[in-house]
Amino acid sequence: MEQRNYLVTGVSRGLGIEIARALLEEEDVVVYGLSRSKPSELEALMARYPDRIRWMACDLGDSSNVRRVFKEFVGQGTPLHGYVNNAAMAYDDIVTNLNLERLRSMYEVNVFTPMMMVKGFIRHCLLHGVRGSIVHISSISVHTGYKGLAMYASSKGALEAFSKDTAREWGERGIRSNALVAGFMETSMSSTLSADQKDRIYKRTSLKRPTTPRSVAETIRFLLSDGAESITGQNIFVDSGTI
Repeated sequence: MEQRNYLVTGVSRGLGIEIARALLEEEDVVVYGLSRSKPSELEALMARYPDRIRWMACDLGDSSNVRRVFKEFVGQGTPLHGYVNNAAMAYDDIVTNLNLERLRSMYEVNVFTPMMMVKGFIRHCLLHGVRGSIVHISSISVHTGYKGLAMYASSKGALEAFSKDTAREWGERGIRSNALVAGFMETSMSSTLSADQKDRIYKRTSLKRPTTPRSVAETIRFLLSDGAESITGQNIFVDSGTI
């Protein structure tokens, strides 16, 4: 089988490492992972798949690093078949407390760097004649209100709009772009919520339980595959039935 190379951001923990793990279960896949740190869980995954996972330390809070990703890490000679925009930072607060510097920092990670990554990825696809697939991780907070998440939701909403227009712009070259709208999961980003807050969020879902990172990762694996060749410009909800 032809080797498929996927670029995944935020692979160090939580959903990111679950995505990498799910992709690596396919024998023809090589994961190019980016994160700021390499904790023990990521080291263990790299030890398990020493020939099929590459890693580079990268601060995605500085979009100027994107150039290094494609030139020095992936390299011009390696075709990329998919890009998963998973890395994100949360900025939770009520609107009347909005801090512009914190907002800018979040947008750098959540919006500006991913946009530059998509630019690099599409150019890479054109160079190698690859019909690539882009998956942005969005949030259910874009579609249903939660107190304190207005700023974070706005950044994910921007990604959804960017993804849809990217799909329209590059579909004739076989490049697909979708946003996976994830429900609330038990991850480090939700760790600041109290048990009562989490319980109230989960009771709003049809399944009355959190979204599992595994279900999100499996959906991403499908969206990257040829089995999803007719799916583009969509928001795919994996949210335990929140909407």
